[in-house]
Amino acid sequence: MQSVDFHAHLLNPDVRFDRLFDRVVIALFGKRLGLDPKAIAVDPYRAYTDALIRNIKTSKYLTQTVLFSVDARCDTLGNEIHKDRTICSDNDAVLALYQQHPDLIIPFFSINPLRKDALDLIDRYVALGFRGAKFLQNYWGVDLNQSRFIPYYDKLKAYNLPLIIHIGSESSTPTVKACESIEMLNLPLSRGVKVVAAHMGITYSFLTILKDLSTHPTHFHPDYFKLLRMLERYPNLYADISAILTPMRAKVLQDLSARYPLHEKILFATDFPVPFTILYNTIDLPFKRRLEIAKISNPYDRYIEVMIDYFGKESVIFSNYQKLI
Repeated sequence: MQSVDFHAHLLNPDVRFDRLFDRVVIALFGKRLGLDPKAIAVDPYRAYTDALIRNIKTSKYLTQTVLFSVDARCDTLGNEIHKDRTICSDNDAVLALYQQHPDLIIPFFSINPLRKDALDLIDRYVALGFRGAKFLQNYWGVDLNQSRFIPYYDKLKAYNLPLIIHIGSESSTPTVKACESIEMLNLPLSRGVKVVAAHMGITYSFLTILKDLSTHPTHFHPDYFKLLRMLERYPNLYADISAILTPMRAKVLQDLSARYPLHEKILFATDFPVPFTILYNTIDLPFKRRLEIAKISNPYDRYIEVMIDYFGKESVIFSNYQKLI
């Protein structure tokens, strides 16, 4: 079995890993993500891209990754007002890495729909070989249901480009919570865009951590179940399992894996470089099996081995990417 990771981030070329969140992640998970601590100290961006490419090349299961930037935040007039020093890369950086490794990278662009030249930028990057789009509208503070964005969605549909939309909680940067709701899918879906709801729409809060860690479905956020119903209703809606091995998302694995008809709409994805654990998680695999998986050196292969245990080696979740790219 081989697959494509449908959700991976290219970091800011000026990334320094100096935020508290970054330092904690690097200290606890850097080596397990394939990052060289000495190389990070010298050239963080090069160390990150080298690790990304090396992980794909050495993976037993993975052949390519969908890679995207995250655009900057803009005001209502389209002027750039904030660019996160870690998560905000740019499309030209994605292009450069794609051109170096066209057999490994599937490039997606991130274009804030508030930009004055957003439609022209779509044309530009499609011409350069980009094959989809990514929104982090909760970071941008953008309500995706504004009618002003209809031309943007119609252009995506005309090009037959899938649009990955972040749904659910976000921990890596401050966000506008109202823009994380499942309702963000409504307008692009109604315009016929092929939409991918990222992270299974799982919402959590550190204020209700015990409830949010529970594996009992009665404690799952309503948006998760609403997304499942929407997947049945909309033929142009898919969902990815990116970051599902983080503790407050892994709780849904048993429930999701039992919903076999919906597997036709689920995409394998990781959210690399979001850290994850195998041993210390809410996943209900036997400890001996978790220990065995945790010993696998390649982070993609560790992730995929867990998904194989839940969904099966021949599951369509590993090949559904072919429906979109």
